[in-house]
Amino acid sequence: MADTFPDQARAGGEMATSCRLAAAATALFCCLTAGAASPVAPPLPRPTKDPIDLVAASSDFDYQHNLLHFTQVRITQGPMQVEADQASGTGLNFENSEWTFTGNVHMKVPDGKLDASSAVVTFRDNEIATALIQGSPAEFEQKLQNSPQIARGHASTIQYDMKGGSVHLTGAAWLTDGDNVIQGDTLIYDMLKQRVAANPGSTIPGGVHITINPKSQDKAGDKDSGKRPVPAPTPAPDVPK
Repeated sequence: MADTFPDQARAGGEMATSCRLAAAATALFCCLTAGAASPVAPPLPRPTKDPIDLVAASSDFDYQHNLLHFTQVRITQGPMQVEADQASGTGLNFENSEWTFTGNVHMKVPDGKLDASSAVVTFRDNEIATALIQGSPAEFEQKLQNSPQIARGHASTIQYDMKGGSVHLTGAAWLTDGDNVIQGDTLIYDMLKQRVAANPGSTIPGGVHITINPKSQDKAGDKDSGKRPVPAPTPAPDVPK
């Protein structure tokens, strides 16, 4: 009878930890699927009407065909920036143009960045509108709002939509929030709501793979398990000889 209560307390602690892990798994699944309800985050800053600054090592203007070519180029507009070894564009009128960047492409976006071997960037109304980047793989990251963690992802192709505030990862797509991981053929990440849709519309079983890291839950379970530090043994008193 004396051992019954410790056994019950230990069983209760294990059950509580299991419940916390189950709750965490359910919450993660809800956050990473299209049907999850997510709080509306404040809109990301836009480079609306900010001047466009272009810096390059060399340039070649073909006025007859309205084509431009640059080496070691960097284009900046507000919080947005694209740099690469080479770039070619359809004229310096950014109202409606398309640019192709190749070699060590690095793109800064609000609270994040994209890296790839090549990218096609579209300008609309003198703003960066979209970017299609490709690599082996192409990589993306963004700091999560109200959190020190950073969302990171990679895929064969990443479509960045500035206006819509979304990132489409296609081809062996992988995304993590720093603790947990979701994988699929296609992942659509909404940067405004910080929400992910995996393989939307797919009916193939096993197409989405989610890995949940329970470390934080285990730490919480240790705190709530009712364990107490074992006191150090009291030294025996000296016996006079």
